Amino acid sequence: MTTIPTRYELQDPVLAALKQLGGSGTNEEIYEKVIELMKLPAEVVDLPHGTGSAGQTALAYEMAWARTYLKNAGKIESPTRGVWAIKDSTSLLPMIIPLETTVKPEVENEADTEIWKEHLQKVLTQKVSPAGFERLIQRMLRESGFVQVEVTGRSGDGGIDGRGIVRLNGFLTFHVFFQCKRYSGAVSVEKIRDFRGAMEGRADKGLFITTGYFTREAEKEATRDGARPIELVDGDHLSEKLRELRLGINVQSIEHVSIDETWFEAISAG
Repeated sequence: MTTIPTRYELQDPVLAALKQLGGSGTNEEIYEKVIELMKLPAEVVDLPHGTGSAGQTALAYEMAWARTYLKNAGKIESPTRGVWAIKDSTSLLPMIIPLETTVKPEVENEADTEIWKEHLQKVLTQKVSPAGFERLIQRMLRESGFVQVEVTGRSGDGGIDGRGIVRLNGFLTFHVFFQCKRYSGAVSVEKIRDFRGAMEGRADKGLFITTGYFTREAEKEATRDGARPIELVDGDHLSEKLRELRLGINVQSIEHVSIDETWFEAISAG
């Protein structure tokens, strides 16, 4: 396949991916398994989703819609944010669910998620200065448990934007160098190699944070055997982390409680 599969064409592959993953899987696991099952080449996987997208590929965007359609059709459910499980594994194709006839779930659906993430992407790339973005990442890392977080991006430190220390269980510490870039498109493999070269011999791990996304080759290079590991945080992951920490993002939740009688009947029948 040399073109991006549509949200309708992705519905059955998503179901197949979940089956192979044991009936449930994270967004990332489903994404990788669908690429494997459909044998999608890198040039297709790396295509961006238009302009002003929430740091994601066109494939990720279409797959998000595919999951929403499957959920609305009662085929899959999301018991935990970012995790999906099969409810009904029968094939959907050739069934097509037009956007205008979908029933919006009681909780936030992935269409709503795309709207706020695209808005956040525009704010980060158009209204936040490079120095401001570095300070934002510094704040995010501190609130995520990093200590001694220092921004060095304007000191000519070989492409390193900052450094910090992660302490695990109060005993083990890791020195981490980070690079944070406001990109609208893809981060290439060359950027990862340059970053690794700048941090070589000076840190235990690397952390590359971007508002864009990483090419398949960049992802492979980051985890290449024998090389110092680099953790990748793309625009989608960054958005979720800022939301989790409530950094510049306000979340209003409305709780709706209902009783699942069939669940209790199943317990009694057990």
